[in-house]
Amino acid sequence: MSGQNTTPDRASGTSVTISPPARPHHYVFALLDRFTLICLASALDALRLANRTSGATLYTWSMVGEGGQTVTCSAGSTFVLDDDLPVLARDDTLVLVGGIDVGRATTPKIKSWLKREARRGNTIAALDTAAWALATCGLLDGKRATIHWENHDGFIEDFPDVELTKSIFTIDGKIITAAGGTGAIDLTLHLIARDFGEDLAMQVADLMVYSSIRTGQDAQRLSIPTRIGVRHPRLSQVIRMMEASIEEPVGPATLAADVGMSTRQLERLFRRYLDRSPKRYYMELRLARARNLLMQTDMSIINVALACGFASPSHFSKCYRAHYNKTPYRERGTNA
Repeated sequence: MSGQNTTPDRASGTSVTISPPARPHHYVFALLDRFTLICLASALDALRLANRTSGATLYTWSMVGEGGQTVTCSAGSTFVLDDDLPVLARDDTLVLVGGIDVGRATTPKIKSWLKREARRGNTIAALDTAAWALATCGLLDGKRATIHWENHDGFIEDFPDVELTKSIFTIDGKIITAAGGTGAIDLTLHLIARDFGEDLAMQVADLMVYSSIRTGQDAQRLSIPTRIGVRHPRLSQVIRMMEASIEEPVGPATLAADVGMSTRQLERLFRRYLDRSPKRYYMELRLARARNLLMQTDMSIINVALACGFASPSHFSKCYRAHYNKTPYRERGTNA
């Protein structure tokens, strides 16, 4: 599949009058090996539909990657690239699309290219896990950024100088990061609205059957009540406190007191709605965080244990094995 776009055709009955720019906005999509396909497709189709709806070539794009031949996405499909890693023209926007095993995919050649383009002043966007690639180049130091929520814990440990958010996307100067998935639609619609007005962005959203456009202030994950399938304010509040205190777990008595309940009432609340004790639920949260760190970082087992509130590696290993049926050492070995 080639990345070069074609002449737009006006969408029947869904047009917006736009004065086309002297030079179309050009997006250079740099695809890392095993990139996430939905990110590329979401962004590309939004740009295509902006052209179609306006009846003008507002945007052009190309797809590049190391070697300039082909690249495979996380779903296994192969894409034909338009170029290797070129020198971008002035005002081009570089969009780096990440996916699985971004550390391996971020090669020395790609790092050098990213640093060079950043020095030249072009806007650089990173979709899905690609924020990790920018961070390894030092391009996110002191900046606000976001990354897919699944990679959030490991990213914080690896890059403490980055102000990481849980937003759908963030824009900090000429650096843009988006969480991935359909978040690429939200970001691209925001950029279309910025360039050519909200009417065009809304028309594009309608054509994509995208009924709720999110902003940079919206969080990536569903709300706690939606995630657990229960709308109970106190239960949600306790879970929120648990999630915020993984490294230094808070005792059941303190959790209960903070929401105006007795420990016994809290116990009954968790049993009724989640079929487990508060202690068990809290342990599962901590072990899930530990698993993310084991799979996403090079932290030692003892540091993972401490980061997730375990007093010793032996206790951590025992709890981990009881829950996941394998030790932390085996987990890391099978995901190396």
